[in-house]
Formats: sequence, structure tokens, C-alpha cells
Amino acid sequence: MTVKEMAQTLGLKVLAGEGGLEKKIIGGYTSDLLSDVMGYADAGYVWITLQTHKNVMAIASLKELAAVVLVKGFEPDADTVELAEQEDIPILSTTEQAFELSGRLYRLLHP
Repeated sequence: MTVKEMAQTLGLKVLAGEGGLEKKIIGGYTSDLLSDVMGYADAGYVWITLQTHKNVMAIASLKELAAVVLVKGFEPDADTVELAEQEDIPILSTTEQAFELSGRLYRLLHP
């Protein structure tokens, strides 16, 4: 499944990094602790978080994540958007809670 397909199926809003919408997703990781994501998320994962600052993109790039999804209607900082565009890492948004979105993404990836 691609990031674009996931976004369409789950009704996510694309906020930045549209150049990366064709990236393949192999899994997901939900955490708001950057060191946790650094230690345990794998390349090709979608990161579900409420963090909006530019360090999110540094971790996403380092770990070669497929996308970042911001929950609860959170919007990324301007410098975060700029980095997402540079790195072609999509930032998506939902009004859902992390728990709800994580469950929906899991069911989507593991039917």
C-alpha cells in the first residue's frame, strides 16, 4: 500500500511532502517520544504522533519513514513543512486520536 492509498482510505489530509505519496508502507509506529521512534520504528513505517516541530522530520528522514500522521487536528510548524518538502516525506493530518487511527491503520495493513 502507498501513502496516497492510505491517505485516501483513512480520509487523511495531506499537509506537506506530496512528492513522497507513492512511498510504500510496511507498517506503523505510534509514539510521541522521539527517542522511542528512533529506537524502534523501521524504514517504511508510518509514524503517528502529535509532535509538530522540525525534529520530527529529522527522525523521519533518519529512519526513512514513509510518512508522518499528526493526530487531533494538529498542524506542523512552518519549518517542519519546509523540511517535509525537502525530504519528500508526507505529513498527513486527522482529527482522530492516536489510539483510533492506530487501530484503523493496523486493520488496513493486516486485513
